[in-house]
Amino acid sequence: MRRVALILAPWLVLIAGWYGIHYSGLINPALVPTPHAVAQRFVELVQTRLPLDILMSTRRVFIGVLSGTVLAVPVGFVLGWYPNVRHFIDPLINFFRALPPIALIPLVIVYFGVDELAKIVILFYASFFAGVIVMYEGISQISPIYVRVSRTLGATDSEIFRKVIVPLAVPHMLTALRVALGVAWATLVASELIAAQQGLGALIQNAGSFFQLDIIYVGIICIGFIALFMDLALRAIARRLVSWQERIA
Repeated sequence: MRRVALILAPWLVLIAGWYGIHYSGLINPALVPTPHAVAQRFVELVQTRLPLDILMSTRRVFIGVLSGTVLAVPVGFVLGWYPNVRHFIDPLINFFRALPPIALIPLVIVYFGVDELAKIVILFYASFFAGVIVMYEGISQISPIYVRVSRTLGATDSEIFRKVIVPLAVPHMLTALRVALGVAWATLVASELIAAQQGLGALIQNAGSFFQLDIIYVGIICIGFIALFMDLALRAIARRLVSWQERIA
């Protein structure tokens, strides 16, 4: 019960503060819809377009993150394991990482059109560079002593890679995936600026055009909760996959 209370307490405080802002008079109440008004709009949207919006956005994020991470893991591994390669490529990686995906939308439209591929390219871009940075920072911190000890015990290069390097890299792979997932959800609205008809980003943008603030809140809250549930799932998977680290410690 105590654990449940600790989990619920921040949400209750947030809702109470939300009501407090609405009824305080400090802000025009029309600009801050109440939580129950947003919940009512959520119920209405669930019966119409919201399930399809959630499905489309989740699909785009999943494809973008999966493709970006699949490429980011080996690239990050090479950069982290070979210092000379890292020193050569690092400025280029950080240059592209600093570019906001929304700034690339005009070029993406020119090169990839306005179909589904263009939206996924934006999410891929954001996921890839976020994953590369986390991956190579983690790999570069793996102590070389593990390799030296393995060689002393007679392990071959392939055995060292399979039984030492890969297990040590798994936590960094999962962290890279979590970071890429968070960045992709944060970039979702920007990606759906590209002529999207369905999706949570499109829902928010259309609602903004008609000043439908309750729908905007619904879209924002849906993005936050879906990202939260995905992150919790990844954390549970990570605890299971790297439980051996706790036993060693």
